[in-house]
Amino acid sequence: MKKLTCMMAVLLMCVLSASLSFASKYYVYCANGKVEVDMRNPQQMKSARGSNTYMMSEFNNKIDADKFAKQLGGVGASCPKR
Repeated sequence: MKKLTCMMAVLLMCVLSASLSFASKYYVYCANGKVEVDMRNPQQMKSARGSNTYMMSEFNNKIDADKFAKQLGGVGASCPKR
């Protein structure tokens, strides 16, 4: 019985961690002329920052999003010309 309970717990943890990893997205935006990294989807960002907001890229983890933002001058830097 203990073995079955342990197996069920491990299975549940695997399922939960897999679903959480798919749910997390990080976006790099140009919002009002500045580079931003945020977890909000494009519709939420436009609602929060206004129509002068566009997505530049999408990532599955924050490290990659931050690296991309750094290539653009970093968070808070002026957005590159389109």
